[in-house]
Amino acid sequence: MFERPDSGERAVLVQLDLNQGALDERLSELKLLTLSAGASVEAVVGGRRARPDPALFAGRGKVEEIAETLRAYEADFVIFNHTLSPAQQRNLERALQCRVVDRTALILDIFAQRARSHEGKLQVELAQLDHLSTRLVRGWTHLERQKGGIGLRGPGETQLETDRRLLGKRVKLLKERLAQIEKQRRVRRRGREGRNVLSVSLVGYTNAGKSTLFNSLTKAGAYAADQLFATLDTTSRRLYVGEGGNVVLSDTVGFIRDLPHSLVAAFHSTLEETATADLLLHVVDTASEDREAQIEAVNRVLTEIGAGDVPQIMVMNKIDLTRVEPAVQRDDYGKIVRVFLSARTGEGLGLLRDALAEVACAVTAAPEAPFGVSPNLSDIGPIQT
Repeated sequence: MFERPDSGERAVLVQLDLNQGALDERLSELKLLTLSAGASVEAVVGGRRARPDPALFAGRGKVEEIAETLRAYEADFVIFNHTLSPAQQRNLERALQCRVVDRTALILDIFAQRARSHEGKLQVELAQLDHLSTRLVRGWTHLERQKGGIGLRGPGETQLETDRRLLGKRVKLLKERLAQIEKQRRVRRRGREGRNVLSVSLVGYTNAGKSTLFNSLTKAGAYAADQLFATLDTTSRRLYVGEGGNVVLSDTVGFIRDLPHSLVAAFHSTLEETATADLLLHVVDTASEDREAQIEAVNRVLTEIGAGDVPQIMVMNKIDLTRVEPAVQRDDYGKIVRVFLSARTGEGLGLLRDALAEVACAVTAAPEAPFGVSPNLSDIGPIQT
């Protein structure tokens, strides 16, 4: 049995080997996601399949094993570390007689808990409604058709159709409000561009230490915690870097492998801050055994949001856990590609400030020329820990 929060529901986790690789890392990440959502992990059910079962995803025999595990541990619900179709989720809930949550719904739930700003809450709600829209039938099976009678006579519209219509109106309203916020952000961004200030965004896998680094550099006091998706709202602060003058540093939402597309779409305006940055500081947890896969996952999301070509400096964080000395690595052309530091202890922060000053001076000297190119990760070699 695993750690149990003081309060919350009890979950049974299901992860099947579908030849996607990195099973241990994926399972460890699912446990962290579950704990971050406020539930406890009671047991894990594994298995191997060549492909998902169309009706139950896991197959009838495996579903029976899950049901037995639920009863043995008196768990409340099941979490699949996979994306389930609406039909698969509905069939599983009927077979298991409990709530079934897939990876997408779990991440959406965590986002809903973490959202603090008005914009963040709107973005999360939009993503949740997008996910819910294909699953509405699940909640209305007992109201397939409105029956006649006092107070129930109407235009003949099914409850499901009514709900979809109301949901569509809410989605339209949310998109209009987010479009207005995005327009205001563009105005602020043009103001910064007019002052020729270097725009730098922190990106990286969730829990890599972005907010801790942001606070260490700017003393902003942004929320930072050892949990997944501690930061959802973009926070920007002006940072003085000596000869380079001032730069604008932005802390952004962390990424994760298989990030739900509905979240990427809903957070478009927030993530656009990353795509329009002059430089990305790609924060990497050097203490993670899965760091190379995390780097690839972040770069895939960056490509998806149109930020794949934005220059990067990789910030190799948490060297206090790997006993690596603070250092700066350059490529064959003298461009900075990596800075090794610890955001928690402050080791190497001066090297990062110097790197930002160097970039800012280069951009100021030749504002029409982009700074360097994104490093080719295959040329850099593995991280030595």
